Amino acid sequence: MSENKEQNEIKEYADGWITERKGTEVPAFLKFAYIIIAGGCLTYLVIYMNGETGHAERGPLVQLLNAVTGSANGVMYTIVGIGVIYALVLVAFVFRKFHD
Repeated sequence: MSENKEQNEIKEYADGWITERKGTEVPAFLKFAYIIIAGGCLTYLVIYMNGETGHAERGPLVQLLNAVTGSANGVMYTIVGIGVIYALVLVAFVFRKFHD
């Protein structure tokens, strides 16, 4: 009988590849990892928006390509804005109280 009770307390995802006990909380470091990863991705997008123009070897080629093709700063800022909205929704989802 205790095996049945214990079996009922374990949830399986992905056909048993992932298991967890019911009622367990997500670790705090994992919650903050979402924020750090999302922030790093958005920072990368802003820093390298027009390519790696400061590189010693390929920087002049990137600058020449940017001069010929023009910049897409408006599109990139729109994508970063969408990313910020996604990050805010992600943070709200991660830090809310989970109801099973």
